[in-house]
Amino acid sequence: MARYKPQDRNSMLLPVVLSEQIVPGSFAFALDYLVDNELDLKAMDAKFKNDSVGASAYDPRVMLKIVLLAYSQGLISSRSIEQACLRNVLFIAISGDSQPSHTHIAKFVCSLSDQIKPLFSQVLMTCDAQGLIGREMFAIDGVKLPSNASKERSGTHEELRHRADRLEKAADKILALHQAQDKQGLDQTQVLEPKRQTQMDALRKEAARTREFLSTSPKRIGSKGKELKSNVTDPQSAKMATSKGVMQGYATQAAVDSANQIIIAADVIGSGSEQAMLLPMIEQASPYRTPDTLVTADAGYHSDANIAKLMEQGIPAMVADNQMRYRDERLRNGQIQRQARPAV
Repeated sequence: MARYKPQDRNSMLLPVVLSEQIVPGSFAFALDYLVDNELDLKAMDAKFKNDSVGASAYDPRVMLKIVLLAYSQGLISSRSIEQACLRNVLFIAISGDSQPSHTHIAKFVCSLSDQIKPLFSQVLMTCDAQGLIGREMFAIDGVKLPSNASKERSGTHEELRHRADRLEKAADKILALHQAQDKQGLDQTQVLEPKRQTQMDALRKEAARTREFLSTSPKRIGSKGKELKSNVTDPQSAKMATSKGVMQGYATQAAVDSANQIIIAADVIGSGSEQAMLLPMIEQASPYRTPDTLVTADAGYHSDANIAKLMEQGIPAMVADNQMRYRDERLRNGQIQRQARPAV
């Protein structure tokens, strides 16, 4: 019978030097050096006034390292990041075993909104100083991300006002049905009364919430002068079509340098129109663009107005249009002519 080496899964005390876990050449090492030596985080330090009184705070540099390292590994939940800081030796090392709770992590991420663009600019300046931005070609593309909002709560002001009326009528109908059954003396009403009362309260509450939104939120007007649909839960998001149907969310855009895939511009809008974002993305990337930098984008960004503006400004660009398939013989009828390959 074969013999194997024994396995022991009992607790063991292993000597671990945390600084040695951040290996030179790794993303964690670059992140650790960048945050400590290159980024100016005085704006974050200014938020704390606990020099002589108050409890000690988590160092914003440590929190920034934790969050960025987590994002690089696909961890976007505050609770999952908290668990990583407790169990993952790399996170323990880069945080100096700080062990922040998920509430501290979530609060830190929410407070970053004002510092995101300045930090992004500082990182780009560091990448440029290291010669990582080639400036030969910038590729612009986007992705649509869902928001934490129901698309049923979206509509123009008139549509939302009509929805509030329907909700109130539904509540009145439930009340009328309840009263009718009470007059008939049906015992079933005693069982259903709490449930119906809950339904009526929910409908009236939703109607009141919608009317409050209409009274405090102005209409959203698009670039073409038409009213855009608003959302009661997340007013800045929008309904947009995707390959999986219509969703409530945001359209995120990025411009990437071809040399080392450095993101040199990024933005997010509550609109499904990519055409409107082509020129703003080029403008954001202008500090790193030269007159010879080629800009590329897919057919979603193509419009006659965009092409005319690019020509007017003398910007080299390749923007596909929806007629490309019909002009290219290889793509007619949705099929690419396959070239014969020699047998192997």
